[in-house]
Amino acid sequence: MATIQDLEPKNLWTNFYSLTQVPRPSGHLAKIQAFLLRFAADNGIEAFQDPAGNIVMRVPATPGMENRKGVILQGHMDMVPQKTPESTHNFETDPIETYIDGDWVKARGTTLGSDDGLGVATAMALMTDKDLRHGPIEALITRDEETGMYGANELPAGELHGDILLNLDSETWGKFVIGSAGGIDITATLGYVEDDAEDGAAVRVTLKGLRGGHSGLEIHEGRANANKLMVRFVRQAIASCGARLATWEGGSMRNAIPFKAEVLLTVPADNVAALKALVDKWKATFVDEYEGIESGIEFFAEDADMPAHVLPREIQDNLVDAIYACHNGVVRMIPHFPSVVETSSNLAIINIGGGKASIQILARSSKESMKDFVAMSLSSCFAMAGMKVELSGSYGGWDPNADSEILSLLKSEYKEMFGRDALVQVDHAGLECSVILGKYPNLDVVSLGPTLCSPHTTSERCNIPSVAEFYKFIRKVIEDIPAK
Repeated sequence: MATIQDLEPKNLWTNFYSLTQVPRPSGHLAKIQAFLLRFAADNGIEAFQDPAGNIVMRVPATPGMENRKGVILQGHMDMVPQKTPESTHNFETDPIETYIDGDWVKARGTTLGSDDGLGVATAMALMTDKDLRHGPIEALITRDEETGMYGANELPAGELHGDILLNLDSETWGKFVIGSAGGIDITATLGYVEDDAEDGAAVRVTLKGLRGGHSGLEIHEGRANANKLMVRFVRQAIASCGARLATWEGGSMRNAIPFKAEVLLTVPADNVAALKALVDKWKATFVDEYEGIESGIEFFAEDADMPAHVLPREIQDNLVDAIYACHNGVVRMIPHFPSVVETSSNLAIINIGGGKASIQILARSSKESMKDFVAMSLSSCFAMAGMKVELSGSYGGWDPNADSEILSLLKSEYKEMFGRDALVQVDHAGLECSVILGKYPNLDVVSLGPTLCSPHTTSERCNIPSVAEFYKFIRKVIEDIPAK
């Protein structure tokens, strides 16, 4: 049976395979940092880890190409750690298990890590390609992009030497991204004194099997948010069954649409049957509402051990009201690009229980005033519930440069090589380009990459033919970089 190491181009796929063998979930990057430095040393490449935890590699120009503009190949080393409910995978210790399914590379029971493993593998391949004639090349492989762009935000000024930055973190082959949305994290917290649970019964209610997805790239597709579906049931369970909320766990990543949520409720013993009937009613409603979008909805109730404590009624009701009222999804599209989302929010993570409540949202917008508007709207929603609200991790949008010299080269070479026009677009997904440009404003920047589908989910997959075309193309572009 063929493995990804047998695919072409071999140097790129071999590098990607090596990356899948090194655990690299966001926040746990010591192993991948050591791996990248070892790779550089083994190949005679100048490399170092900067104070931000980023890895920088440098390869000098091949003889006769010293006058070309310097190119920075940029990607991020971390991956989103998501797995199926039945998976026993440990992202901090276990390699990713990949397999080939037709034209696609997939992972068994986990995210694949092609976001942005394929970008990093591309940079590694280009820097060790002995047949490639090129000007000066740098690779900037940033830390913890998925959890807050920490590596880019902490990137030292004066560290990079190049003139052109090719970000390798785009997910549609044939599309050149020249702008992206900014973002901001909204975190609402509340401490409370728990009530003792009254006599009755406990029921654990689980919603899972949703598609989830990338909260920038797929927020416009109308996919269900597990937290927003769950709150509709919980509100009615409180009103009609006398339910009390003990715990709520929903979502796990700030930039992923939550595909699972679970609550522990208590009810009077006589109301257990009514509560379970309510679960069946809402499951039918959700299946009907999301027909054609969500095909695997699971919503069920199980008897559970009685908890010692529940939320006070007023706190419970205020939190449920705020979660119900919290906006989730697209706020509006870009007026001049009506097919592209301008502003959105993702009700990403809810953790309630043990006297603490925490709610995390990622808001995005390509217009700074709208980013501020949606952040303040969400802050107001949770402040009215008595929660402390903090804004953090703000990064600006990347303003497009339609006169970019590197964009012009990319477009002309793409048309010449493949006989079709590339798509030039502004993305709603946040890219590190905006942060890096804030420190290096004179860089000429474009983002591109092979086709990936459903990043940040266990359905993540990479299109094999697009990788071959992408690498053939970027090799040609590197050879044709203009002189300074």
